[in-house]
Amino acid sequence: MRSDYKEWLIAQEYSENTRSAQLHRVAKVEQSYGSLDDCWAAGGFDALIADLTYTSADERAGRPNPSRIIFEGNIRNNLQSYKNAVVRYRKFLVESPDTVVEAVLPVSEALRGSLIEEKQKLSLERDMQAALRREIGKLEAGLVIVDDGAERAVTSGFIDIFCRDAHGRSVVVELKAGKTDARVVGQILGYVGDVMDEDGTSDVRGIIVAHDFDQRTISAARAVPHLTLVRYAIAFTFEDLR
Repeated sequence: MRSDYKEWLIAQEYSENTRSAQLHRVAKVEQSYGSLDDCWAAGGFDALIADLTYTSADERAGRPNPSRIIFEGNIRNNLQSYKNAVVRYRKFLVESPDTVVEAVLPVSEALRGSLIEEKQKLSLERDMQAALRREIGKLEAGLVIVDDGAERAVTSGFIDIFCRDAHGRSVVVELKAGKTDARVVGQILGYVGDVMDEDGTSDVRGIIVAHDFDQRTISAARAVPHLTLVRYAIAFTFEDLR
């Protein structure tokens, strides 16, 4: 595990408990499978993730733990947490390469501006997520976060916040800074479908939180049962330092 992984987790604004859990799980996987950095270099992450995948169908069939990791307790929940940790570490490796490409290759002003804008957008979405995690009940009464403090990894990507509602239904929450485009509907439906497949349930809702919504997203949401659009607003507070 790279020494700068902890700093990356801090930059993502994960809580101290979540950071500790992620570091522990990556270390636990490495005890059984060896260095994840070597695994990444050898192109072995897909095989590792497959080894850590245990579905609700596997659970119903009573299949044994398919991985090399030794643990006690529920197989599906444990392997889900280890798989999430591995997929998150892969995200870190992709976003934090050892070599800074910009220092080697010239970057046009247009591309540089686009990169800066994307970084600002990602930063705002991280801030949104951290704020919403602190007060998830403001999004909907009865919502409880059940993703252990970090985005749940599914086949289609990362779920920003994974919850249960007051009726026990799974809820996928997707956050977007600024105004959405129509791609967000396909994105959240992909996450919903992944949860249905992994958890063996058809009762999964989706909530998209954004500052504003394009017309295609609004129209598509009308046709999709259990998909809710929620606008956020930013409130400023001021403190006199004199």
